[in-house]
Amino acid sequence: KKYYLDKTDFIFEINEKVLKFRDIKTILNNNKILVPELIALKQDNEHLVSGELNTNNTNFEKTEIKNFFNDELIKLEIQKVLFSSKNNFKFKIDKNLKIKNLDIKSDIDLDSFEFENFLTLKKIFPKIKKVFIFKNQKLKIEYKKDNLSVVGSGETLLQREVDQIDYEIFKKKNEIKFKTKLKISNNPIKIDFINFKKEKNSDLELNVVGKNNIQKKLLFNEISLIEKNNIISIENLILSNNKIDDLGSINFNYTDKDNLKNNLKLTKKKDDYLVAGNSFNIDSIIDELLESDKDSKIKLFNINFRVFFDIKKVYLNKDNIINSLNGFLTFNKNELSELKLESKFSDNKYIKFTIKDNGNETITTLYSYKAKPFVDRYKFIKGFEEGDLNFYSIKKNDIINSTLKVDNFKIQEIPVLAKLLTLASLQGIADLLTGEGIRFTDFEMTFSNKDKLMTIDELYAIGPAISILLEGYIQSKKLISLRGTLVPATTVNRTISSIPLIGDILVGKKVGEGVFGVSFKIKGPPGNLETTVNPIKTLTPRFITRTLEKIKKVK
Repeated sequence: KKYYLDKTDFIFEINEKVLKFRDIKTILNNNKILVPELIALKQDNEHLVSGELNTNNTNFEKTEIKNFFNDELIKLEIQKVLFSSKNNFKFKIDKNLKIKNLDIKSDIDLDSFEFENFLTLKKIFPKIKKVFIFKNQKLKIEYKKDNLSVVGSGETLLQREVDQIDYEIFKKKNEIKFKTKLKISNNPIKIDFINFKKEKNSDLELNVVGKNNIQKKLLFNEISLIEKNNIISIENLILSNNKIDDLGSINFNYTDKDNLKNNLKLTKKKDDYLVAGNSFNIDSIIDELLESDKDSKIKLFNINFRVFFDIKKVYLNKDNIINSLNGFLTFNKNELSELKLESKFSDNKYIKFTIKDNGNETITTLYSYKAKPFVDRYKFIKGFEEGDLNFYSIKKNDIINSTLKVDNFKIQEIPVLAKLLTLASLQGIADLLTGEGIRFTDFEMTFSNKDKLMTIDELYAIGPAISILLEGYIQSKKLISLRGTLVPATTVNRTISSIPLIGDILVGKKVGEGVFGVSFKIKGPPGNLETTVNPIKTLTPRFITRTLEKIKKVK
């Protein structure tokens, strides 16, 4: 019921030992088939069959595909196949119609081969299509004794513009070897994680060489990306069940989209790895780690390993550089169990990052003499200057409790704070914020994270112009809810007993009548926050206590 033959005619000649058929013409499922010659030569109890079969503009639509292709190919969700071919074949067939020693050689003009995209590569190919199209392909196919070779080249539409592809596939028993070259000219390529982006109107060559064996292990001898003088390559990558079993080396030698040079190599040393090089930009890597969602983390490794670092220059971003990055990290059961990294800024002030898994809890620390490279990543804060950063967290039972401290810094613009100051009629301080900036001597925040919820137990910032105490929660990308106290005072960190009249330079002409400060609430989805303020004449005991604690530390 799968095949429909129609309008069949041929010339034949039969004797005791030879069956000859010539000019066989038939229509198979509305496709014309021509067999110029078919010979069956009797040999004992078998026949040796040989012949030639040609097709022209053969078209298979989606509904017919399953009749002509095996299950493995059907998994591609083929939409359409249009081709012409010339095929020479021979095989032996016994009296039970069992075929053996099948030998086929085919030249195929593949006009169009359309199948649904099965790759999750939108982050690398930004304009990737839902349906891939191979067209104007020239293929040579040979099959003999379970050995198959496919060699082809032509045009492909993986994105909006046409690319060129060459490929070779060799199957021998249970092993498949492959080699592919994709030449990309007018389509974009980007790898955000390492800040790489293909230049416009430049040629990029993507090469993949590897094999798949009976143990279901996928070995990539080479994966390389070459664009002019830019090279990114991976060697001897072994995967099983989509996880990494082994890795030989990774080489980065490219100029990224910030025009920073990246020269770095990962090499295997027995069971460990060494990452060494002259320079590397980790700006995008830090962003990725800060923004990563716990639920989206992928288990990548089937192995446990340690990586040692020796990098001369590391770019935290294009304006901030650290030197002589040294240390190590340990991966155990797909978890980062230990990390120790140390480096220095140009003025020999250091930065140190550690992670330690003690079995029941994971402790993370980060100290940086310069806070700016990390604070600048939050786009709602502008004009941040000076200050050092100290971060400490403990993760236990999927709950992370953290403390963040930043000392002696200045901020020029925070939209939410500017709105809060304006609503509180503290226009003078608002002018300072958007002008030369407001200085803070201390900033401390204690908070916890579980899943996508951040709970701020306390955020306290104190400075000569203003002090803030708040609490609340942030539900990732959905809701922000904060409430607290804001106190303008030039002497708040000297004494609590009295707060003098705030001058015009701080509060402008709209001075509150004996008001010590304001209480406030900030609530709503990100980008659409509602802010309300109410004057208060008596500071809360909590605010007074926290301020006195800071004063005692200063003394």
